[in-house]
Amino acid sequence: MTSKFLKSFLATAVLSAISVWAQSTSASAPAPSAPNAPSASTSTAVTGSTGTRVGTINIEQAVIGTNEGQRDFQALQKKLEPKQNELKSQNDELESLQKQLQTQGDKLNEDARATLVKQIETKKKSFDRSVQDAQEDAQNQQKEIFQRILQKMAPVIIKHAQETGYAMIVDTSNPWPQSPILWYGDGGDITKAVVDLYNAQSGVAAPPAPGAVNKPITPKSSAPKSTAPKPTAPSQ
Repeated sequence: MTSKFLKSFLATAVLSAISVWAQSTSASAPAPSAPNAPSASTSTAVTGSTGTRVGTINIEQAVIGTNEGQRDFQALQKKLEPKQNELKSQNDELESLQKQLQTQGDKLNEDARATLVKQIETKKKSFDRSVQDAQEDAQNQQKEIFQRILQKMAPVIIKHAQETGYAMIVDTSNPWPQSPILWYGDGGDITKAVVDLYNAQSGVAAPPAPGAVNKPITPKSSAPKSTAPKPTAPSQ
């Protein structure tokens, strides 16, 4: 299930989810009844924390690590299995024809060889179109799940950051140099805390453990274990 599109999708998705939530919170907040009596809850919900620490979160791990994320991505993979099997059959047929051309091509007469070559070309074009359509469909459905969960996770991240004294939370989903974050330690990571808070709020039970094929996306953490600063390792 690991898809490279999530990497490029994360940066805009995170910003969009948090900014939309902040704007909607600001718009729905009641105006203060008097200039000297501002609403404390409104100001803290939108303007942020008075903390000074900088924290980190792996948004990709957080979203897909939630019970809801695991459940929905596993369900999507199950839904896509028939199409994947269909594409595999098409690919097997195409490879069989290509192998036939390689092994028997010099034994065929000109017309038979031309017919086989044309058949391979036609099937390959059809297969390529099917693969592209299937990839786009899968990506769109994965994006929908990811964005839906992230929209609900954004206020959980902000609330937790405010309550625990963080002035800034940065996303570490992408390793350096794809991300501007050169190095970060383990101490300020709030990924697990946010996942736990989200699970408690959502009320979604943990899904059954998936098999080896259906493992959810869990990118290897690139956070260094030593105290000496060094660049984050590229994801495997």
